[in-house]
Amino acid sequence: MAPFVCARDEQKGEKDSTWRSAVARSFGFLRALRDSPRSAGRWIRFFSGPFPSFLAVPHVVLDEYLIRKTSNITVGCSVEGHKWGPVNHIFGHNDRKLVHTRTNELSHLNATSRHPSGSKPEASMWKSALTSLNAFYRFSRPHTVIGTIMSIISVSLLAVESLTDISPSFLTGLLEAVIAALFMNIYIVGLNQVYDIEIDKVNKPNLPLASGEYSLRTGVAVILTSAAMSFGVAWVVGSLPLFWALFISFILGTAYSVNLPFLRWKRFAVVAAVCILAVRAVVVQLAFFLHMQTFVFRRSVSFSRPLIFATAFMSFFSVVIALFKDIPDIEGDRIYGIRSFSVRLGQKRVFWICVYLLEMAYSVAMVIGATSSCLWSKFVTVLGHAVLASILWKRARSLDLMSKAAITSFYMFIWKLFYAEYLLIPLVLWRFTVLNGGKRFM
Repeated sequence: MAPFVCARDEQKGEKDSTWRSAVARSFGFLRALRDSPRSAGRWIRFFSGPFPSFLAVPHVVLDEYLIRKTSNITVGCSVEGHKWGPVNHIFGHNDRKLVHTRTNELSHLNATSRHPSGSKPEASMWKSALTSLNAFYRFSRPHTVIGTIMSIISVSLLAVESLTDISPSFLTGLLEAVIAALFMNIYIVGLNQVYDIEIDKVNKPNLPLASGEYSLRTGVAVILTSAAMSFGVAWVVGSLPLFWALFISFILGTAYSVNLPFLRWKRFAVVAAVCILAVRAVVVQLAFFLHMQTFVFRRSVSFSRPLIFATAFMSFFSVVIALFKDIPDIEGDRIYGIRSFSVRLGQKRVFWICVYLLEMAYSVAMVIGATSSCLWSKFVTVLGHAVLASILWKRARSLDLMSKAAITSFYMFIWKLFYAEYLLIPLVLWRFTVLNGGKRFM
């Protein structure tokens, strides 16, 4: 029961007829609400008539919901010292109050404002902002964003020859490369979503464009802005290797997704894998290394053994990612004519090809780590890759290939292995030296 009480001091000398008229109109309306809510509408217009000044209350809009939900109304009223009940109309002495009590499901109305709580607009604003951020977060494909950041940091460290190289100029060059690459990453994954809306409604219905959170116009605006920002950063920085890294990624990412004649290379399994391999294993390794080596440190071009090893090793990972990403998407790809390896060879066969490729890569890394002249580097490298290989094998053997959720989770696990490898690469390469002024690598 939620009481609603309106009370004011009466003005002395008011006529009794005014009071009786006000009470009669009030009870007429309230009884109509109780007995026949639909017929109560005709009473609303009478509330514009003269009321005693102390009964004046702020305007409250009575909508259809209020009328429909109002029931079991009990009213007690005292006027000019006389008490009147709605059933027996008995008058008696009491305080001068109008008491309106009802039992229903309505919330307490705040008669001083149309907003029950002053914090509602602010709360709504924050909720809208968080919803927008969440949609953009999913649109940017965060697992690829993290992979881009970690790969650039790791490759940039390969250009460091001594601790004195870790300077403000190094950090500035690294930050410039990361920002430009992130914008390009958003362009590439966003463009793929723009052209895959119908496929994603089957494969990834939670993405903003597929779910309808983003309109097509919004998606196009985001990717065009991201591409412009990426090239804008490269132009301001003035690094030629950085520009070429972005430009090649732009060309390959566009050709991969855009549905134009001779393009949309993702339809062809081998070409699609080559696109991902070129960007993740070659462009990222070589171009961003040269950005640090030639632009930041102002050194001559040199492809060191650490760089070559990193490029070769990450080629395995890039191929695995290119193959595995289509395993959870086999249903939509088959419907829309995307001839991925998973569609052509089957999920199970492609899955085990990916697992064996990674196990081979880990084995090579352990062999190279075992030949290191640094004891603790040898220990960390061999042990680290052995642990990763064991975890991979254990999870692979227990995976239910009939469960799309399980396959998607395993794909995210592959990306975590990708991140871990970029942490281990500098340790694998600790023993190598780069002959540049007699300085030792790392």
